[in-house]
Amino acid sequence: MEKAYTAWRAFQDKVLARVAGLLLVGCTLLALLEVGRRYLVGRSFEWQQDAVTFFMLSGVYLYFSVAQRKNAHLSVTVVPELCAVAGPRAKLAGEIVKAVALAFSMVFLMLVFWWGIPEVEDAIKYESRTESLGFPMWPFLLALLLGFGFMAVTQVFQLWFTIQRLLGRPVPEFPGDAEEGGH
Repeated sequence: MEKAYTAWRAFQDKVLARVAGLLLVGCTLLALLEVGRRYLVGRSFEWQQDAVTFFMLSGVYLYFSVAQRKNAHLSVTVVPELCAVAGPRAKLAGEIVKAVALAFSMVFLMLVFWWGIPEVEDAIKYESRTESLGFPMWPFLLALLLGFGFMAVTQVFQLWFTIQRLLGRPVPEFPGDAEEGGH
């Protein structure tokens, strides 16, 4: 499992993070170009707003799993944090609560992924397009679907390592991952 996780982390860092970063930088540059073009020339491309919006969202979607791995997202942790200071048994209960929440989230994302496949297929079949009609919708829907799927894969690893830790087994530490047992 550790080798698979190492490979997954490498894919996230070498592919997902770079593609997401490229999309975000590209969209920022396009937005700046269009602001300048609008004020200097008085015109802008009809498709520009859709391009910036949908490509930027795609970059964010693709980065979901990296943010999950690094615990760089919003999370409600009041129960585990309160349990952590209430004593060893309460701390264990808090860790179990975190594991259950992680399992629930993982199953939810897997179901969203599964149920989202027909949405992408329909977008291809019916040739759905963005508001400006400049872009087909399916690539953006696919990016959202992949973002959720990749996040679920990350959560599978995190849940595995959490369960191992709860069973008292040694769990390797991975640099750059969430610090507080969020693997």
